[in-house]
Amino acid sequence: MAETVAADAVLSARLRRALELIYGVEGVIGAQIWEWPGRVAVGVTVASAFSSVDTLRRVEVAIAPVRHVGEAWDFGLLGAA
Repeated sequence: MAETVAADAVLSARLRRALELIYGVEGVIGAQIWEWPGRVAVGVTVASAFSSVDTLRRVEVAIAPVRHVGEAWDFGLLGAA
């Protein structure tokens, strides 16, 4: 698992849990997560054998338990592996 964050950034326990959930989704081979007040962005790299659209949808469902009400989450794809 290649968790990526800025060198001086410290992820909250909630975002570390989000990354664990993201990496638990079949087809995810890489992930990055960024946080700003009221907003979180997630980027994933999907294995070539999997549908990117379906994998992103499953990532969104997987992290539902860590999302806060009123918080915006954006999802996207990172470069190919």
